[in-house]
Amino acid sequence: MRRLGWVAVVIGIVVAVGTGVSWRAHVDGAASLTPLTFMLDWFPNPDHVPLYAAIGEGYFTQAGLRITLQVPANADDPLKLAAVGRVDVAVNYEPNVILARAQGLPVRSIGLLVGQPLTTVMFLRSSGIRSPKDLVGRHVGFAVTGFADAMMDQVMHSDGASKANLKMVNVGFDLVPALLSHKVDAVVGAYRNVERVQIEMQGQTVGMFEPEKYGVPSFYELVLIANDRTVASRPAVLRRFVQAVGRGIAFTEAHPAEAFRQYVREAHDPKLNDAFNRRSFQATLPYFARTQAQLSSRWEDFNLWLAAQKVIPRPVPVNQLYTNLTP
Repeated sequence: MRRLGWVAVVIGIVVAVGTGVSWRAHVDGAASLTPLTFMLDWFPNPDHVPLYAAIGEGYFTQAGLRITLQVPANADDPLKLAAVGRVDVAVNYEPNVILARAQGLPVRSIGLLVGQPLTTVMFLRSSGIRSPKDLVGRHVGFAVTGFADAMMDQVMHSDGASKANLKMVNVGFDLVPALLSHKVDAVVGAYRNVERVQIEMQGQTVGMFEPEKYGVPSFYELVLIANDRTVASRPAVLRRFVQAVGRGIAFTEAHPAEAFRQYVREAHDPKLNDAFNRRSFQATLPYFARTQAQLSSRWEDFNLWLAAQKVIPRPVPVNQLYTNLTP
């Protein structure tokens, strides 16, 4: 699965990496389709089921588009490649869009894939932890600083405690092994549709502090991004793309079993049809965006919170963060 990096974004030209697969219409007039290059945020996973369902159902072709889907070799590539126009659209995260704009990268959100946060503070129920205060004096694992620090600070503050009373431990991205081996008592940055499933498949019961319930403004977990020049020069093409994604989400919600089959088939990887992917998809299903209309308040509130937490030096003008291409 993907992981929200929260590392400094390096501005500059980067070399396109990853694999690309082009879906071409098997109908008359295929040559007239408009090409569009689209990069995932990471390797195919259940977050992407609606995208593969849209491919399988022919929604992009019906929108007059010939999609070349690329899988990045590095999690930082999608945002950087979109920023310099090496890909037309990429999947990314609302927090990363705000961080990128704060650093001067001309990227913005044009649509939605996952409409609510998935990241959490996670622990084993057997640990006896029931509220954030119970973390005082305990070890909390993390992968990267920045948002994780800010989220822990907010969650603890909401329960009248302080992050200063935690023992923060860098466990890299081995969040699940660190938790199951009791190297740490909780982890920050674990996803409710990924690590939770992995742990439950090990027979353990999971507890979570969901940040939006502890004072962290809700945010869009996965968004579709493009750079400012592409938005200005190709609005009609991007609009058709976003509409096709919306149709893919609607199909996934209405026909989840068939959408999952499309995901396995169109990703050309039978190994995706395993117990983990099936359970992770079911855990993700409630969080797919129900609309492509982005709320200014959602962007503004989270933007202001990041600035207040010193994750970014100052708020970014909200009109630089997103563009609604569909009603």
